[in-house]
Amino acid sequence: MRAPTTLTSVDLSGLWRAQLADEDLRRVFHLNEFDDTGWPAIDIPGHWRTTAEFASTDGPLLYRHRFEHPAPAPESRAWIELDGVFAQGDVWLDGSYIGDTDGYFFTHSFEITDQLHEHTAHVLAVEVSCPPVNDPGEKRSLTGAFQDGDHLPRSWNPAGIWQPVRIVETGPVAIRHGRVICADANEERGALAMRLVVDTVEARTVTLHTLVAGIEHEHAVSLATGENQIEWSVNVPLVERWWPHALGTQALHDVRVEVRLDNGEMSDHRRWRTGFRTVELRNWRASVNGELLFLKGVALSPLRTDLAHVPREEIVSTLRAIRDAGLDLVRVHAHITRPDFYDIADELGLLVWQDLPLVHRYSRGVRTQAARQAREAVDLLGHHPSVFLWCAHDEPYLAEEPRDAAVSPGFLRQQLPTWNRTVLDRSLKRVLQRNDQSRPVIAHSGVAPHLPQLDGTDAHLWFGWYHGQAADLARFARRIPRHVRFVSAFGAQAAPDTRPFVADEFWPNLDWAYLAQHHGLDVDTMVRVVPPDSYASYDAWRDATQVHQAEVVARTIETLRRLKYKPTGGFCAYRWQDVTPQIGFGLLDATGGAKLAWHAFVAACRPVIVVADLLPPLLKPGDEIVLEVHVVSDERSGRPAGVVRARIDTPLGPRRWEWTGDIAADDCTRIGQIEWIVPSTVGPVTLELELAVDDLLVTNRYRSVIGLRHHRPA
Repeated sequence: MRAPTTLTSVDLSGLWRAQLADEDLRRVFHLNEFDDTGWPAIDIPGHWRTTAEFASTDGPLLYRHRFEHPAPAPESRAWIELDGVFAQGDVWLDGSYIGDTDGYFFTHSFEITDQLHEHTAHVLAVEVSCPPVNDPGEKRSLTGAFQDGDHLPRSWNPAGIWQPVRIVETGPVAIRHGRVICADANEERGALAMRLVVDTVEARTVTLHTLVAGIEHEHAVSLATGENQIEWSVNVPLVERWWPHALGTQALHDVRVEVRLDNGEMSDHRRWRTGFRTVELRNWRASVNGELLFLKGVALSPLRTDLAHVPREEIVSTLRAIRDAGLDLVRVHAHITRPDFYDIADELGLLVWQDLPLVHRYSRGVRTQAARQAREAVDLLGHHPSVFLWCAHDEPYLAEEPRDAAVSPGFLRQQLPTWNRTVLDRSLKRVLQRNDQSRPVIAHSGVAPHLPQLDGTDAHLWFGWYHGQAADLARFARRIPRHVRFVSAFGAQAAPDTRPFVADEFWPNLDWAYLAQHHGLDVDTMVRVVPPDSYASYDAWRDATQVHQAEVVARTIETLRRLKYKPTGGFCAYRWQDVTPQIGFGLLDATGGAKLAWHAFVAACRPVIVVADLLPPLLKPGDEIVLEVHVVSDERSGRPAGVVRARIDTPLGPRRWEWTGDIAADDCTRIGQIEWIVPSTVGPVTLELELAVDDLLVTNRYRSVIGLRHHRPA
């Protein structure tokens, strides 16, 4: 057999030229003879807003790049590949239109063999558009969190050629699409489901050569002229499996597929890195390789406004911090991020909840394009063992709908069918299921149980923020247990320690409208929850917002962990970090600084915690208080003879309790009960819990206050 042919690739990244589009330029900018010497230079890859000349424009923008490339060798074909264009593009080469792009996160490629044979000097021209969202209920661009939601400023536009551009050469048979999915994995074998779409200039027979984990697989395929879809499977005996970091090691294997001609030469190839594992989600209880796992997770915003310039080490640092915080799951919220993010998640053993880039409502015209992008998402990410679940659409309702209840928008408002939820989302779920049968798929996120089956999805519950108190979640769970099977959004906004965007000389008379428009603050909710008028200074109010956020996050997690598997399968807090300077939901601020909630979050996510029922916020002398005490463990083995101590401190002194018992593995264990009568005094109350078992010491603390009982007039 002859040695495989070496295929070439030429990177066209670097300095291009660009200009704001107008009707006159559109008619001529793509022509070779057009003079662009007066146009500003722009870096590719990149977002045009990061270039001074285009820092405030919404475009469209016209790009041009001159390059030289020789004619392809005989029997070879040439393609131009654009790895990422935000969000739509029209592409010309040497004055000829070669195609359009739609979808920011995947590669678009066009054959340019004939053009390269005509001469060696070439001009690539691209018109890029990413229109701002003017009507939130009728969006047409599928850009998700980059242009809707509270992750980024509404004024930001992510537009641009944000990923590399290259020219590649192949043989006469080229791979147009490729997909690798782990179809099965057990102790005896692993199985990969393989799919290629190949294009050939004439009918012929080729050999597909697959190499994975030292196993070679070959089979001959007869091709018709044009595009051909090929599917096959590869079985690997006794393959080492991939596990999330809480359950085991992260074995990864290279997969290489070559298309070989009848003379033995390689015509094209693809390479992936994958892991063998199975995932299931039954009644929102997750298992990996058959092992049950309670999912502790967090939602992740776009890593930066300028996603093109996020260095690999920043992604590694972020995901390692998430793993080291004791989490199993990261939700890539309402967007698809950089490709290297998923490689790093594979290596670190984190599971990924992957949203499509759809959030809130869309125009009816997006259905076909959304279905295509769902298929492309599977091609792009299907081989990653970390990708655990597909979600088609986050909160398929208007963000401006009233959020005056813990389930927002309210339960009753979600009972009527809508085109987005009923038609679009179900259609996308079917597309994802057809293209990837190895993973759970949900049609939408944050949808309440609704008629006719009264079966919702995951829940977005905002106790302590949009409605009530964090303590109300426990009563809600008893009343509607189906709605706490998996809670994927909860939290509260808090001000960061750094405040370069706040001028507080006239506190409390801040420019609240400015903070809402540019720094994410939900003014109405914050004024109700942490009223600025109640604090003497901005700093005191800021500290109070952080204390409140920490309390909401910690108590919500404790409540959900106490419901472990009965019925709760996990949670996902909203969110890890604010991307830009905000009074936002992030546990970390835009500089990476930790708010108080981050420390509370990490403590609540420890493998073993000791918890009690929440004290009422106001105690009165003579109240009879009964509190259940539990230990929740995520450890895979139990611990015998644990000792739990409780102490309540009041101005009259302490009261103590102590229990001894075994701590069950991967379960919630009831330890004992505190029965206490509130003494006749006023002042602060502290409940301290301590668990000591083996070399493990775990503590927790709850606070309340004793106030005077008010007497009604006679």
